[in-house]
Amino acid sequence: MLAVCISNKLYKYTQKVTVLSYIGAFMMDILAALSASAAAGIRTALPLLIIGILQGEKLWSQIPILSHIYSPILVVLLSICSLIELIAANKLLGQRILQVMQLFLSPIVGAIMGLSVASATATPQWIIACIGGTLAFILQIVQVGWFYRLRGLPRWAVFIQNSLCVVLVSFAVTAPSSGGLIALILLWFGVLSGKYWYRWYWRGRQS
Repeated sequence: MLAVCISNKLYKYTQKVTVLSYIGAFMMDILAALSASAAAGIRTALPLLIIGILQGEKLWSQIPILSHIYSPILVVLLSICSLIELIAANKLLGQRILQVMQLFLSPIVGAIMGLSVASATATPQWIIACIGGTLAFILQIVQVGWFYRLRGLPRWAVFIQNSLCVVLVSFAVTAPSSGGLIALILLWFGVLSGKYWYRWYWRGRQS
């Protein structure tokens, strides 16, 4: 009887540990996806280039969609697009063009970035893709809103954008919890921005 009792307790303990480990892995997946997708909500080509470089010799071989493109061509293409992004972001006309392009591309790139850091786990891919694409699109809308509110982003804001993009992609691979926290802070900032624009809009109509 004693042996059966101990065996049952060990079995229940093992089940609890398994459930907790699965929940932990799921949460780390979500945080990593949030971090990577938030970077896609800031830039589009740059995070794709960085995530490939961080994969080492594998490059984009395990990243959805990009794995079907010849790596040398992809390196050249993403490098050129990233350089254009960085240069155009410092000009008013360049910012306008980037805002339009990134607004349409951000959900796709956000989904790809989310899947690229969580594709090796048991978390359903459609959940990661939906979360990543939605977050990237929301953050891109926030940027568009501030662009029109300020009539162009200043250079210090562009520098912060580029720095955050690099940090978020790096943290998605090396420190998902930190990157996910930053992504959640950016989402919170987006909510506050929405409330600010709403008040500003109604003040303008009442005056």
